[in-house]
Amino acid sequence: MTGGQLLLAALAAIAFGFALRRGPGTARKVGADAGQSLLKILPIFAVALPMAAFLAELIPADAAEGWIGPESGFSGILVASLAGGLMPGGPFVTFPLVLAFAKAGAGVPQMAALITGWSIFAIHRIITWEYPVLGWRFVALRLVSAFPLPILAGLLAEAAVQILPITLGGP
Repeated sequence: MTGGQLLLAALAAIAFGFALRRGPGTARKVGADAGQSLLKILPIFAVALPMAAFLAELIPADAAEGWIGPESGFSGILVASLAGGLMPGGPFVTFPLVLAFAKAGAGVPQMAALITGWSIFAIHRIITWEYPVLGWRFVALRLVSAFPLPILAGLLAEAAVQILPITLGGP
């Protein structure tokens, strides 16, 4: 287990302890809810992770490295920022794609920009939720004000890579 997994396991155990303090009925309900969620998520992972492995083999390494590789610099950060906003779906779709890009040779700063762009600009979320609820005027204001954030994340990650030995694909 990685350090992050150990931390999550410890936090889950602490939360379960608090549920036990409320009574065995609460602990049983928590266990049942967690089990149901796990049963819903496992099939998605069973499809998403092999998809990422297949995509990693299908994405030409020279294309990934050229557009968003470690040597692509600022232009790669900009491309990744915009591509992140165009990536459809939630984390079960996005993170296997990010893993595929990483295995195909994408750079750490570019992936930081891509994930930040996905988090901030998600076009599918804008079309299905933000515009219908808040209107185009708000969407435009938010997009203009948030535009520099993925680029800034990529540039900060690039500075961090110079200081820390960070690689993609796990701890």
